[in-house]
Amino acid sequence: MARAQGLYSQVIAWLKILLPLVALGLMSTLFLFSRSTDPVSELPFADNLRRTGDAISEMVSAPHFSGTTSRGDMVTVTAKRALPQVSGDVDAEEVTARLQMQDGSEINLDATRAKVKEGEQRVTMRDGVRITSSTGYELTTDVLVSGINEIDVESEGPVQGNGPLGTLNAGKMRIETVENGKDVQMLFTGGVKLVYLPQNK
Repeated sequence: MARAQGLYSQVIAWLKILLPLVALGLMSTLFLFSRSTDPVSELPFADNLRRTGDAISEMVSAPHFSGTTSRGDMVTVTAKRALPQVSGDVDAEEVTARLQMQDGSEINLDATRAKVKEGEQRVTMRDGVRITSSTGYELTTDVLVSGINEIDVESEGPVQGNGPLGTLNAGKMRIETVENGKDVQMLFTGGVKLVYLPQNK
């Protein structure tokens, strides 16, 4: 009888130790499982966070835009890649804008980087912008702003390069339609310097 009571006491003593340990093990397991779920998904604004995250992380490859101006000129903008921003702006890399006039002439604008602001039909090109035209101009500038749905291009600083008559430097350059709306002109201002180079015949 005494032995049975001793065994009973030992079992009770072990249970007092084991049961709290089992309870702690169960609680820790519950915490581990709860941490394995995504806590953001439980937040009421989780969808907005995910949309914001998508806007930051998703890059669009080879985006393309084309349109026709009110006077019938074709404007085409392409890029190697584009990255939408939370602000609604779009950053693009290796951008080319092609302006095809009604008379058959063309102007191409190339840049390493560009930005399109939300709600604006304009693209700001920067980092080594190159301007080439079918009329013989090959120019460079640091920053150039171009319209997307109209012929309206302007540099934010000096331009330099070659033209049909020779080397050219100017404080600013603008490409626009003239008042009658039938022709497009390149306008150079701000201390224009032209070094005439006679063409060899």
